[in-house]
Amino acid sequence: MTRPRLCILGAGAIGGFLGARVALAGAAEVSLVARGQHLEALRADGLTLIEGEHRRVVRLPATDTPADLGPQDYVLVTVKANAVPALVPAMAPLLGPDTCVVMGVNGVPWWYFHGLPGPWEDRRLTSVDPGDAQWTGIGPQRVLGCVVHPAAEVVAPGVVRHIEGSRFSLGEPSGERSQRAVVLSAVLSAAGLKAPVRPDIRAEIWVKLWGNLSFNPLSALTGATLDVLCGDDDTRGLARAMMVEAQAIAESLGVRFPIGVDRRIAGAAAVGAHKTSMLQDLERGRPMEVEALVGAVAELGRLVGVATPTIDGVLALVRLRARVAGCLDAAAPEADETNGH
Repeated sequence: MTRPRLCILGAGAIGGFLGARVALAGAAEVSLVARGQHLEALRADGLTLIEGEHRRVVRLPATDTPADLGPQDYVLVTVKANAVPALVPAMAPLLGPDTCVVMGVNGVPWWYFHGLPGPWEDRRLTSVDPGDAQWTGIGPQRVLGCVVHPAAEVVAPGVVRHIEGSRFSLGEPSGERSQRAVVLSAVLSAAGLKAPVRPDIRAEIWVKLWGNLSFNPLSALTGATLDVLCGDDDTRGLARAMMVEAQAIAESLGVRFPIGVDRRIAGAAAVGAHKTSMLQDLERGRPMEVEALVGAVAELGRLVGVATPTIDGVLALVRLRARVAGCLDAAAPEADETNGH
């Protein structure tokens, strides 16, 4: 069988880890889209993957111009949610008639209502896809859902360290076990990764989102790590209230959670003294994923008629924190725009 062509769009920490593993296993023809010093290092020295005491180097086609690579069988999008809309025009040369786009992106996905029977089928979400850039430029029919569980970091240009985890859960928006999902699962499994094909990928999206929705903005507002947020009665209670509101929204949309709120909080506490991605972005002066992680949940609450007073309050504060720090998400409303809360 011909090896599939697989492009990693955003070959940073997670994308670099995944691309290196797949390429080292010979499971696919891998190419990378990156930029800046990281791209220069990938071209000059290859992609270095550090796992424990092991350090391996793989040389792969790398570019900041997707048109250099041509149509792919799979495009794995592993950039921050707020960066995707602006990348859509550049993605066009990667998309052939049957290209599958795998959205390994945090938060509520822009394709959420595609293939979901009910009153909101094919509803668009302005908080994560302003102007329908992804819906029209990528097309929801191309999308394969993905929940990314590993942790990794770029320790130097061209060098990625794998910290923990190996699961990339996959799932069609329709819930079917498609051939494209099965093939990609086999590719990732050949690389030593866990890639189950889920019949309800949205449930797993919500379980991860539970923590991101609450602990990410609270960490950005307080500067505290996960262990501190979970150990303090006040912030733990605030996070729990946000999660309870989110659960009511998800259940209104037909989702059933496999675990309870308190178990999910305990899981976050067990991570220890970890800075969330939103806090890291704030400290580095980068746009924060406020809308994908928090704003979209508030939008869904308004859609299904579930009150979200705690989420709304934290959202207002973290939007202002981002605005003052110059780290505002491109999808966030302007300061003088009513947000409907």
